[in-house]
Amino acid sequence: MAPSNRQRNHTSSPNPKKDNTKKNPRKSSGNIRKEEIITNQEFIDQVGLFYPSNDTAFKALLSARFCAAVWSHISDCDETYNYWEPSHYLLFGKGMQTWEYSPEFALRSYTYLMIHVVPAWLYHVLLQPNKMLMFYFSRCLLGLCCALCEVYFYKSVCREFGIHVARVVLVALLFNAGMFISSTAFLPSSFSMYMTLLSLGAWYQRKYELAVFATALSAFLSWPFAVLIGVPIAVDLLFRRKDWWLFIQWSLIACVAILLPMARIDSLYYGRLVVAPLNIVMYNVFTSHGPDLYGTEPWYFYFINGFLNFNIIFIAALFTPLALVAVKLLVPVKLHTAQFLPYWLSLAPLYLWLLVFCLQPHKEERFLFPVYPLICLCGGVTIDCVQKLWFRLVVKSGIHYLNHTMFLLLPALAITSLLGLSRTLALYKGYSAPMDVFIELNKLTAEGGLSPEQNINICMGKEWYRYPSSFFLPSDNWQLRFLQSEFRGQLPQSFSQEENGTMLVPENMNDANKEEPSRYVDVSSCHFIVDLDTGTETEREPNYSQQTEKWAIVKSVPFLDAARSHKFFRAFYIPVLWERHCQFSNYNLLKAKKHTRHNHNKPL
Repeated sequence: MAPSNRQRNHTSSPNPKKDNTKKNPRKSSGNIRKEEIITNQEFIDQVGLFYPSNDTAFKALLSARFCAAVWSHISDCDETYNYWEPSHYLLFGKGMQTWEYSPEFALRSYTYLMIHVVPAWLYHVLLQPNKMLMFYFSRCLLGLCCALCEVYFYKSVCREFGIHVARVVLVALLFNAGMFISSTAFLPSSFSMYMTLLSLGAWYQRKYELAVFATALSAFLSWPFAVLIGVPIAVDLLFRRKDWWLFIQWSLIACVAILLPMARIDSLYYGRLVVAPLNIVMYNVFTSHGPDLYGTEPWYFYFINGFLNFNIIFIAALFTPLALVAVKLLVPVKLHTAQFLPYWLSLAPLYLWLLVFCLQPHKEERFLFPVYPLICLCGGVTIDCVQKLWFRLVVKSGIHYLNHTMFLLLPALAITSLLGLSRTLALYKGYSAPMDVFIELNKLTAEGGLSPEQNINICMGKEWYRYPSSFFLPSDNWQLRFLQSEFRGQLPQSFSQEENGTMLVPENMNDANKEEPSRYVDVSSCHFIVDLDTGTETEREPNYSQQTEKWAIVKSVPFLDAARSHKFFRAFYIPVLWERHCQFSNYNLLKAKKHTRHNHNKPL
């Protein structure tokens, strides 16, 4: 633990090495003005101006991210089919291809995949692990990258907002469910979240070169819409500092260093000139349907999602502008000096992001990933403001507001942390069954029940979107196959086995999410089926688990039935009450009881 060496919002102290002179803090209206620098070490101890060191913060964050790497399930099928599957194809020559990877459309970047695939390939070459271990190795690397970026952001928040706000931010980062979900997800929005931590962290430290470059890296390499987060940085650089040359210079450097190599690599894979970020923008903005083909949500979708993942921290973040205005009007202390960014600018990325994305009909949880750290920051600022207001309006006198408002802070941190852990446990206990079932597949070959050299078809119908990826299949002789279900959109298909498979335009692909019947196989070709037994069936979705004459249950894991469960208790895990108020279905791995020899090699 170490004291801060800077001051903002009256919660920091100078470096004692620079000034050992003792001064008695004055009692005024309960606040210490900017010019009243605290140097008395005893006073520092008294008000609790201590915070976790960078090393301590890193160890705590890394532990949390490794937990996420191991226990977080894949919550978005886009992660599986647009990132894990093409990565498996690059590594092993087999994987599922979505229409976005067709050279006809070329929306996704192979460069983005390569920065993830290369470490996994080195791990494979050096240690020859099974593919499932490669999956978790890659996730742990993502967790490591996230933790490093978070520590950098934490250090910058200490500098720009004071150590008290930084401590709250650190607790929020550690225990909320949002960071648990996003930190190790193989998604461009998660990568953009890492870059948010870097770009804003650099901005708060006035390292404009890194801020511009990290913003460009986020926009070019992962998600072009992440440029929104860089808009306030550009405003600061261009209009407040009027340093147009630095902005132009580093924008050009970023284009040359990122966009040109990226276009070159992607063009080699697709067999034609491709600028993937441009294609994403053209499809989402300049087509008649955009992404709305894949579903729309009401305007309040992100507010419900934000509360589930961040609980009271999210609510606090929504009221940050009002809290800052109240402090400015009611607390007679100058909150800024010229060395700090104005709050309206430094916190603007969150509200700009919410404004733009709440107006879009197509909404997904992952679209908020890039601003998850800002939710924690704004929530921390609001809590700090509430403490100041309470001190000013209720206590009115004293040495320092922290001495008299910890009874507000500690319960708030305890509640948000407990709710975050409760949400995380609910997600793990309720929805981890698909991962458990596919782990069982590896045991079938490892324990000698099946030869990994057999050609095996594992089929999925209505559960196609919960497939955790081909990294969970025991060998390359195992194939994922799709059965008909009530889903009437377009499913992926296997990459071509030709040497230049990424350059070939696949048949039966469209960009309008129209159903392609060519994706389906007959159930008689299936050696295994993964299915959720909900107790209901339709013509396209038979209850395979009840066809006991054809299928034997190899593994069955409880899976939360959200539709039949209590809304609150399904969202937050409370021992005893969660089990009592939630209903479950069986997530089953089924094995065919009889299978003729010719079906072992039956083609599609």
